[in-house]
Amino acid sequence: MTDIQTFVNGVVSGSLSDAEVEDWMRDVFDNGLSVEGTVELTHAMLHSGTVLKWPDEWKHLVVDKHSTGGIGDKVSLVLAPALAACGMKCPMIAGRGLAHTGGTLDKLEALDGYDVAITPEKARDMVSQIGCMIGGQTGEIAPADKRMYAIRDVTGLIASVPLITGSILSKKAAEGLAALVMDIKVGRAAFMTNVDEARALAESIVSTGEGLGISTSVTLTEMDTPLGFAAGNALEVLESVETLRGAGPADLEELVCIQGGVLLHATGLCETVDEGAFRIHDSLIDGSAMAVFEEMCIAQGVERSSFESESNLLAALGLLDSALKTTEFAAPQPGWIADIDAMVLGTVVLELGGGRLNLGDEIDAGVGFVLDAHVGSLLVAGEPWITIYHRGELSNEHREMIEGAIAFSNDAVDAESRVIEIL
Repeated sequence: MTDIQTFVNGVVSGSLSDAEVEDWMRDVFDNGLSVEGTVELTHAMLHSGTVLKWPDEWKHLVVDKHSTGGIGDKVSLVLAPALAACGMKCPMIAGRGLAHTGGTLDKLEALDGYDVAITPEKARDMVSQIGCMIGGQTGEIAPADKRMYAIRDVTGLIASVPLITGSILSKKAAEGLAALVMDIKVGRAAFMTNVDEARALAESIVSTGEGLGISTSVTLTEMDTPLGFAAGNALEVLESVETLRGAGPADLEELVCIQGGVLLHATGLCETVDEGAFRIHDSLIDGSAMAVFEEMCIAQGVERSSFESESNLLAALGLLDSALKTTEFAAPQPGWIADIDAMVLGTVVLELGGGRLNLGDEIDAGVGFVLDAHVGSLLVAGEPWITIYHRGELSNEHREMIEGAIAFSNDAVDAESRVIEIL
C-alpha cells in the first residue's frame, strides 16, 4: 500500500490516476486504517491546501460544527450566528444536499443574492468583523478531499469510517479550529441507521480530531422524524429566522443550545455545558443572534431590505411565487401522533424538486412541507397535520406516500429529547 503522504501528494498533483486512487481507497474500505493512520491521512489531506490562520489573541475561540444531515436539519443556520453572538468565531465551511438530506449551502442560496463562494481572505474579514461566515469549500481548502470524495461517490466507497473521518475533518481542521462538535444523525432518515454504526464513526471523529489538536465532541441525535416543522430550502431558512428570533420549534432549539453549550464549554468561556446552553438560548431571545445572521447574509450578498419586513423576507425566499401551490392533508382519525416518517416525507420533497436526483440538477428552493403538529400532538379527525408546497398537481403516488407517513395512537405519546448520547 502506498505511503499515506505519498498517496495524498499524488491525488493533488494528478500523478496518480483515478484508478490508482480508487485502488488505494478500496484497500482502506476493505481493511480499515488504524487510529494513527486515520490521523496521518487527515493531516495530509488538510495540509494539501490552505489552512486558515487567525490572530493569536482569539484563535482559541475558533469553533465549528458539522452534521451528517437529515430532514429539516437546519441547526447550522442558527448555531453559527448564535456562537458569534456569544463571543465565538465560526468560519463554517458547509456542504450541499446529498440524496434525501438537505445541504446548508442549498438552504442559504434560497435567499436571493446569497453567495457561498468565500475566499480565505473574505472568510478572515467576515470572522473578524461579524464573528461568523457560512460558505462552500473552495479549491484552496483540502483539495485532496475534493478529488477523493468525487471518486468515492461513483465507486461505492462512501461508507468507510476512516475515509468519512478524513473527508469531514480535513475540511474542518483547515478552518484552524480550537473546538468542533459533530452531530451524527441516527435513524431511518440518516446515513447511520443504528447507534452502533454511529458510535463507531463518533469514536473515530473524536480520536482523530484530538490527534489533530482540536477539542472534539460528538452528539448522537435522532433522525426518524423531521427536525422542527419545516423541510425544503426556503421554508427551512424561514424557520431558522423564527428560531433566531426566539420563536422556533423546541427540538431544533434544543440541539442548537446543547451543541452551542458544548463548544462554549470546550473553549473555556463557560464552566459547564448547561451554562453554555443557557447563553446560546439568551442570544436567541435577546435578538443578538438574529442581528449577526442578518449581517452575515448581507456580507454574503443579500439585500439589507430583505430583513426589513416579513413580506420582504418571503419575497427574498421566493415563497410569494404565485406558481407555488399548497395542499393540506388532514388527520384521518383522532388520536395522538405516534410517528411521522422523515424518510418518506424527505423522499417526496426530493422528488418534487427540493433536492438533486442527478449531479447538476437545479433545486427548486420553494418546494417542501410544513408540519402543523409533531409526535405527541393530539389531533381530532379532519384537523390539518401537514401542508405541502409544490408546483403543478401532486401525483397520486405522492399523496399516498404523504398519507402513509403518519401513525396514530389511542394513548398519549411523549415527545422525547433528540439527543441520544454526547461523546
